[in-house]
Amino acid sequence: MKQWILKLLKIIGIALTVLLAGLIILIFFTGPKLPENADSIIDQVLDSPIPELVKGESGYIVSDNTKIWYESVMPKDTNKGAVLLFMGISNDALGWPQKFTDKFVENGYQVIRFDYRGTGFSDWVENWEEKPYALADLATDAKIILDTLKIKKVHLVGVSLGGMVAQEFAIKYTDRTKTLTSIMSSGNITDPELPQISKRVVFDLVKTAIKYGIISNEKNTIKLQLAARTILRGNAHYPINVKDISEQILYNLRKRNGYNLNASSQHHEATYRSGSRYDQLKELKLPVLIIHGINDPFIPIEHSKKLAKIIPHSKTKWFENMGHDIQPVHMEAISQEIILNFGSDRY
Repeated sequence: MKQWILKLLKIIGIALTVLLAGLIILIFFTGPKLPENADSIIDQVLDSPIPELVKGESGYIVSDNTKIWYESVMPKDTNKGAVLLFMGISNDALGWPQKFTDKFVENGYQVIRFDYRGTGFSDWVENWEEKPYALADLATDAKIILDTLKIKKVHLVGVSLGGMVAQEFAIKYTDRTKTLTSIMSSGNITDPELPQISKRVVFDLVKTAIKYGIISNEKNTIKLQLAARTILRGNAHYPINVKDISEQILYNLRKRNGYNLNASSQHHEATYRSGSRYDQLKELKLPVLIIHGINDPFIPIEHSKKLAKIIPHSKTKWFENMGHDIQPVHMEAISQEIILNFGSDRY
């Protein structure tokens, strides 16, 4: 009897070893291929001085006993108005590419970006159960920033989760909103009539996080972000800006607070706590631009198409060969569409 038990344990041990080996192979030898010359570019960035990425006036506000960091960049000449930027899930203000935000400043607009709760220099929520929040709370954080800067009305631009927060702002503070631009986002991410967030993409992102997160160092953190961008590109074909992304990540690691591992799950929970915005969005009476990449593998374009049907007089722009990301190849066209919407007379 004893020998039988030992033999069974041995078989179980072998099976677990094989399973573990298979899992290791799955994680470390599959997944997205990093952009060409990524290693050499990363090494060059690691060995070079980090460029300054915060060029405007920065400060803090306090919202619901939570400290929120923001930056305001003024145009050189005439100020045509303010643009308030909302970044995607678990990303801080620096997630906005400098070359993209510069296009608004160069066209005469004040640009404001801020770190969500749980990111960058803003307070990180240590105990979610004691201090949960919804997307509307993130919108209120932004509104208090405007109060502090004495700005009455703004153009809203949000990407992914940021598009949802921008929608919440437009609904809750319509009198403070000039225009709304929603980029690769949704009015109800759990809408049963629409394709849901891709489980395959989520699995690939988790697998990539394990691959580059087991040995945590600056180079692997950069590789993790680059691999995630590759996954979010889907079946589109365009270059990923390795140098700029590497510099932004390194700036966060060396000059800011790095990356909060809990931010993604907390923002995810805030999204699901917020529910549908369809009924409120139907009542919006302001120029709305809806942008989405046709190749988006994360939030299917059907979400933006439904938004367009719901929001009165909204304008749409679907970009071919674009995934769930804003890369240099699309920046000029996207910024031009947004600036055109700033001057819209649809209302």
